[in-house]
Amino acid sequence: MRPPEPVEPPAPVSFWQAFAYWLKLGFISFGGPAGQIALMHQELVERRRWISEKRFLHALNYCMLLPGPEAQQLATYIGWLMHRTWGGIAAGVLFVLPSLFILIGLSWAYMAYGQVPAVAGLLYGVKPAVTAIVLFAAWRIGSRVLKNAWLWAIAVAAFVAIFALRLPFPLIVLSAGAIGYFGSRFAPAYFAPGGGHGAAAASAGPALIDDDTPTPAHARFGWGRFARVLAVFLLLWLGALGTLAALYGWNGALAQMGWFFTKAALLTFGGAYAVLPYVFQGAVDHYHWLSATQMIDGLALGETTPGPLIMVVSFVGFVGGWGQALFGPQALFAAGAAAAAVVTFFTFLPSFLFILLGGPFIESTHGNLKFTAPLTAITAAVVGVIVNLAVFFAYHVLWPAGLSGRFEIPSALIGAIAAIALFRFKAGVIPVVLGSALAGMAWQLLVR
Repeated sequence: MRPPEPVEPPAPVSFWQAFAYWLKLGFISFGGPAGQIALMHQELVERRRWISEKRFLHALNYCMLLPGPEAQQLATYIGWLMHRTWGGIAAGVLFVLPSLFILIGLSWAYMAYGQVPAVAGLLYGVKPAVTAIVLFAAWRIGSRVLKNAWLWAIAVAAFVAIFALRLPFPLIVLSAGAIGYFGSRFAPAYFAPGGGHGAAAASAGPALIDDDTPTPAHARFGWGRFARVLAVFLLLWLGALGTLAALYGWNGALAQMGWFFTKAALLTFGGAYAVLPYVFQGAVDHYHWLSATQMIDGLALGETTPGPLIMVVSFVGFVGGWGQALFGPQALFAAGAAAAAVVTFFTFLPSFLFILLGGPFIESTHGNLKFTAPLTAITAAVVGVIVNLAVFFAYHVLWPAGLSGRFEIPSALIGAIAAIALFRFKAGVIPVVLGSALAGMAWQLLVR
């Protein structure tokens, strides 16, 4: 029997009470965006009743339209709505800060002890599991998005463009957006937004920010506030990038990381898996901050930590800073940690801008936002790009020495079992990664 629905809203929540929750969330936010959003819904809508179902979904729909990690942006939005600008900054920063420290520690262990047999064995098992996870992500997004032949064609064209023609990811995104724009004019039925977030669950009772709660003063749109927020963020971005260029030169690794990951942050439509090919092209092929094998290892580590998966860019920064010995051979850890912090700052700064700049406008609508036709087409293209990423991983995992080298049968078996667990039994990412890691370590110990 269900307990009776509360009739009074909960007591007001102070900034520091919310701060404690956002800090806790940063340590337990496993499971990717879907799991993180579900966790916030359970806590903030159902249990704590800080925000109503309708207002929660209203904020989520906006975050789903933005480039960047939607779960982190949703936390920022709710924190901002509750406790003004500093509430949003606290929520967004604490969502990623624990993950940054954990990844710096794991990256140091990887660079210092990555050749230790036990560590190498764990990574041997995790890499084919990550390949299966990426393929599963493509299937999950595709099954939701590819609703007709037009969208399937866009996905296939995107795969061919990046796999066979080696076209840059930004060009693919812009082309897909243009197709969606013209498609909405000439064939609107094929580019209508699909899916949603499901019907609203039964009411959990009155909330602090309820369906009919007036928009607080700080969340009301005004052009003066819009201009001030934009100016502050531009100054922050230019000041940080200018400082790095002044200290280490524009062509130095830190300034180039700041510029490159700013661009990457603006292209993360469809989640981390969608932008990873762009990061591969830049970090591995163009700048040579790390190798393809190291990039795959970094994604494997990223899958095992809390926070957004895009935090794998912190690993990219750490390895790049360490490998280039930015501060000399005696300060490799400092170089890696500094580069990881720089990359994280520039990757997430736009997310805060989008929320603090656009949030007041979204609060003024209180309607159900829908995906635009260009975004529908971009999301379809993202499916093809993610499949390319899975192919890239499979090649480097199964033929580490190239097609002329040995085929890694144990890796293929681990990957196949991981895929069965994900597709057939709907297993979670963390159990799959941990099980695969143990299998890899056991195999490496057997063949020693």
